[in-house]
Amino acid sequence: MDATKQDGQHDSIVIMVDGTEKTMAENQKRKDWGCLPYIAQVLQASDTKKLVHAVKFGLALVLVSLLYMLEVVHDKLGNNAMWAVMTVVVLTEYTVGATVIKGLNRGVGTTLGGGLGCFVAMLAQEIGGIGKAVAIGMSIFILGAAATYMRLVPNIKKKYDYGVLIFILTLSLVSISGVRGNEIIQVASDRLSSIFMGFAITAFTSLFIFPLWAGDELHSSLASQFDSIAQSIEDFLDDHIVQANGKKGTDEARKLSTCFSVLTSKSTHESLANFARWEPWHGRFGFQYPWNKYLEIARLLQELAANIITAEGFMKTKLEVCHTSTKELCKGASSLLAGAMRELGGSILHMKQFQQQDIAGEAFQEMRAELSAYIQVHSSATTINHSGAVDNGMKCSAGHSMFLLISMVEILDRVQDLVIGVKELGVSAGFVDPMPHEKS
Repeated sequence: MDATKQDGQHDSIVIMVDGTEKTMAENQKRKDWGCLPYIAQVLQASDTKKLVHAVKFGLALVLVSLLYMLEVVHDKLGNNAMWAVMTVVVLTEYTVGATVIKGLNRGVGTTLGGGLGCFVAMLAQEIGGIGKAVAIGMSIFILGAAATYMRLVPNIKKKYDYGVLIFILTLSLVSISGVRGNEIIQVASDRLSSIFMGFAITAFTSLFIFPLWAGDELHSSLASQFDSIAQSIEDFLDDHIVQANGKKGTDEARKLSTCFSVLTSKSTHESLANFARWEPWHGRFGFQYPWNKYLEIARLLQELAANIITAEGFMKTKLEVCHTSTKELCKGASSLLAGAMRELGGSILHMKQFQQQDIAGEAFQEMRAELSAYIQVHSSATTINHSGAVDNGMKCSAGHSMFLLISMVEILDRVQDLVIGVKELGVSAGFVDPMPHEKS
């Protein structure tokens, strides 16, 4: 304590504490460095692949900027070398396939647009006078309108929209450049060279520095959906036994979110499959790999997810007590279907043949026969209930059980289709046979 003073007028005591300035400095220092824990938390939560992609993009920008600053390059290309920087910015994509297809689109669009633009400009120079402006205007109008109409064609828009857009841009820029014909060719050549350099740098960082393959993304995404759907099947069947007994089941929002994510993944899978077709050979994914089979399996998964959502939407309003026999059948079906889905997902993930098709087929047939028998029994019970021989509570219980059994039959059929689809994928893609100790 530094000093204590008595204020006689107000009878107050003022206490001066040593180290006050030091404490305030330490608090200010903590505030200055307070962002570091937040940054560390963000980095921990971020996907490693996204961080790798960001670092690769930064490296590509550094390389192309250093290239632009070289005197030799600047003397040769002049300000056209800036097109290399723009090319890196617009071409860099998350996966190798997306980068390759976008680069090819840009290259083809630039070449065709530049070639036609040079032809239009030289033709306009030959005409001269007012006819020069008319020729350029008519050419840009006709070619631009035709290219824009092509962009509206679904197949072209999905695969080549960026290339057509670059074609329109390059055609317009070259056509209205206003320089002499011999200089037009030189400008187009310099810009094409700059674009090629930018594409080369982008391709190098994308292909050779921790490449992120669209094929791998599609492969792992599809395999993970099998596990997600398996969990949804278990939640759906088990919850309608647990909740009917008055217990709390799985959170509905979490349960259905998995199925909705499968339903909304169609466009993502189609894009990844399209990108994967343009990727070079890597790992076990070679040329002519059957990516269409992946899309067929994804479609079957979406149908299965739709069945689960539909059944859940009806069953959540009908939490009647299930018969004991129905409970046991639901437990058996849950175990069989979820186990089969996880085995199918593992078969795709590890690229190994699904060896349990015959065994699974027999188990599915037996389960289907049991379900059909129970459906007939409950259908008869419901018919009797409508005649008034049984009370209303039993009627609701029988109707609830019958719909639950019908839903299981539909889910069972979808899983059987998936078994066939995965088997066909294994044959087309050359999946290896599992080791003897892995067979059961």
